[in-house]
Amino acid sequence: MEHNKQGTALLVMDMQSAFIQNFADKESIINQTMKAIAFARNNKIPVIYVVVGFRQGMPEVSINNKGFTSAKERLSKTDMNEFAKIEPALAPLADELIITKRRISAFTGSDLEVVLKSFGIQHMVSTGISTSGVVLSTLREAADKDYKLTVLSDCCADNDEEVHKVLITKIFPKHAEVVTAEEWSNL
Repeated sequence: MEHNKQGTALLVMDMQSAFIQNFADKESIINQTMKAIAFARNNKIPVIYVVVGFRQGMPEVSINNKGFTSAKERLSKTDMNEFAKIEPALAPLADELIITKRRISAFTGSDLEVVLKSFGIQHMVSTGISTSGVVLSTLREAADKDYKLTVLSDCCADNDEEVHKVLITKIFPKHAEVVTAEEWSNL
């Protein structure tokens, strides 16, 4: 990946097969995200994938972390390489980066910020599942780090539709431009 003259990157976060399969409207999320990825690629905007991943047995998970501790119990026998696989319809190209994080925010336990800085990225365009997880946590941290932010509302989803709507309509607009994938491609 070369230096990005536009200073923009599309982040495709936690679009792992293990997560997407839990959404009733998964086809819509996949299709809208595919459109955003195609637009980014056609306009030479880097697409950076972020996945949550752990070593086998999840030794990175502290007993103090309530959310991940319950996941550790459920996933103790899961092949972590399979767990981290990105939905095939959204798969990265050979030259696109995959960032592995160890917590909810895309920044925590990853080298995302190093990569963004090295490529001159100042504007993050976010997609992801879940809206109340990776998208919210990453957006808040990125806002504190002074990134310009855009959230593609139809490329995000949450298991709680009401929470998704509140975040997209009331919380995110305080920190980011919130648009659909189609609106973004027409900006």
